[in-house]
Amino acid sequence: MSMRRKTAALATVALAASCAVAVAAPAYAAGPCGSGYSLIDVYNVSTSSGVKKGSLELYYASSSGKNCALTYGVGSTYGTATFKMVKIARHSDPLWTPDQGNYKYYAGPVYVSAAGQCIDLEAQVEDAWLLKSNVHCG
Repeated sequence: MSMRRKTAALATVALAASCAVAVAAPAYAAGPCGSGYSLIDVYNVSTSSGVKKGSLELYYASSSGKNCALTYGVGSTYGTATFKMVKIARHSDPLWTPDQGNYKYYAGPVYVSAAGQCIDLEAQVEDAWLLKSNVHCG
């Protein structure tokens, strides 16, 4: 076999191998909570006068029975280090799992195992606050 044919054959094998790797890559990226979580709800985090400053996202993984929550800033609170907080708990258990601080984009993720149970959620972005109690039961 000539050197030119050997080079062409090796190039063909290398191209086929690189295509196989590209096909084997996952078709979707994991979300903010990791793989296996689906977005199940989004709540506005607004001031008492109705100014929306953030959003609370809730995710669920049916395979593990875990809930995951994040609080995002919106508008001027997104991309700026401002106070953001998220908490999650089983409704039957007063022990909250929190994350809070002066974050640029979001607080969380925080997790709780609650298959077949209701959960409580709390979120804050600057002076905007939200509490959801006894939700997403089951």
